[in-house]
Amino acid sequence: MTILASLAKAYDRMADRGEVSPFGYSAEKVGYIILLNDDGASAGMPIDMREGEGKKRTAPLRNVPQPAKRTSGIAPNFLWDKTAYVLGITAGESKRTALEHAAFVERHRDVLAGSDDIGLTAIQKFASDWLPQQFEILGWPADMKDQNVVFALASEYHERMIHDRPAARELWARISIVGGGTEGACLVTGEHGALARLHPAIKGVWGAQSSGGSIVSFNKDSFTSYGHDQGDNSPVSEAAAFAYSTMLNSFLEKGSANRIQIGDASTVFWADASDVAASGDAEGLFMAMLQQVDESMQSAKVKTILDKIREGRPFTEVRPNLHPGVRFHVLGLAPNAARLSVRFWIEEDFGEIARRFVDHFEAMRLDPPPSNAHPPIWRCLIETATLRKSENIPPQLAGDWLRAILSGNRYPQTLLANLLMRIRSDKDVNALRVAILKSILIRNFKKEAPVALDKANTEKGYILGRLFAIYEQIQSAALGRNVNATIKDKFYGSAAAQPRKVFAMLDKGSANHLSKIGKSSPSWKISLERHLSELMDSMDPANDPFPAQLPHQQQALFALGYYHQRSEFFRAKDKSSPEVKILEPSS
Repeated sequence: MTILASLAKAYDRMADRGEVSPFGYSAEKVGYIILLNDDGASAGMPIDMREGEGKKRTAPLRNVPQPAKRTSGIAPNFLWDKTAYVLGITAGESKRTALEHAAFVERHRDVLAGSDDIGLTAIQKFASDWLPQQFEILGWPADMKDQNVVFALASEYHERMIHDRPAARELWARISIVGGGTEGACLVTGEHGALARLHPAIKGVWGAQSSGGSIVSFNKDSFTSYGHDQGDNSPVSEAAAFAYSTMLNSFLEKGSANRIQIGDASTVFWADASDVAASGDAEGLFMAMLQQVDESMQSAKVKTILDKIREGRPFTEVRPNLHPGVRFHVLGLAPNAARLSVRFWIEEDFGEIARRFVDHFEAMRLDPPPSNAHPPIWRCLIETATLRKSENIPPQLAGDWLRAILSGNRYPQTLLANLLMRIRSDKDVNALRVAILKSILIRNFKKEAPVALDKANTEKGYILGRLFAIYEQIQSAALGRNVNATIKDKFYGSAAAQPRKVFAMLDKGSANHLSKIGKSSPSWKISLERHLSELMDSMDPANDPFPAQLPHQQQALFALGYYHQRSEFFRAKDKSSPEVKILEPSS
């Protein structure tokens, strides 16, 4: 199923439950209601609909006639708009304000001419008689400027707005088809009907224009086919265009339970299930796998479910509400000027998506593990960012990685390069970074990367990483832990990338350190020398034990070997105790 068809189908389900705007209407933020008498005169101070206190007051969403699509032109909305159009008033200075107001007045004078509905005639009279200077004369609030406003008759504003009156709805239904009379077969639904020339704007994509962007649009001759204009190049009915855009805008709303930001990709997701409980269950679990929430709560919730799936238990047993065949959709959108780019699109059975998450977490399994054994992807992405700031996450990497996890494909190669660069830069070889490197080795290079210390592993990078950890431990035992800079601080990056330049020097330094250790703790010196000799014996002298360079996959193994060996030194003497201590020399 295509993206647009999936969204249109989701709209149909939610429309049946009354959860989305009806055809031709859109949920928009409305700040004020202008009260009118039957003769179109103002009936008092506008009513402030905003919620909250002080400067943080926000306008609630109301269903209004679908807004006109604006780029750089002037296009008034029907029966509502911002104050620049309705009243000719704006908080700033704009040379267009008078033109915008004139366009609003002209449209409503023409469209409402001949109407005998008391509400519609009231708006027509108000628009014709209103003068912008009346705003100050009437003492209307300055906070009203640039807010969206609607109209209501003073006698019925508690019940409905003028645009909700039956006559207004009937009139809007007649004039809202803007396809220019073109009809044809819709590519989304397959039904014959009026085709949309311009599709509604998609709002809420992070980094895109505040007025919204387009997924389907044609603005140059090179994009057209056989001389067709605009939407005729990709025929989608007015109803289908409204359905998919309404659904997508609903998912992208701030605070939506169906969206999450992954790098520069505004990611929305939904379950294709008629049962509300089943949809909510799938969407809630997916959000828990990805969302930036309290890690202890998220880990407990996800771990129980994923552990059962890992054991091979049927997904319907793990989540009884989810019947077999529930389809799940994930769409990543990124800004591209006035348009939107589709970063990724995944459509799959939800049980299969959950199993792919299990495979992802299984590949990351490590001993000792990170603080969260099932870290959400946002937490992993932080490890690729400079200073661990979310705004520094490489933008395209986030979407590419999520797509790889959901599809079961190879991870992006840039993930490996970014992690190695961050480790070289800040010298932090932590559990989460090593777990990600391990998963890359398994997924991309088909390496048998061990979960815990594997003394039988003969991979060159793994052995050299272990050796580097032993040299670091020897230095720590000789000089203590309060040295200004350890060998990791000085040499980790070069040792992992160019071993030949570093290890001869490290070996020479370790001899001096071992001599010092032997004077105070002979048994500790013997233990460390045994570690060194065992590792040296496992190296093949005929196969260049210290190569001039290590490729990226061997550098990842270097980090894994270093982490495993260092963790062994830091384990508590009492293996039954979860407390981690630094192994001190015996007296």
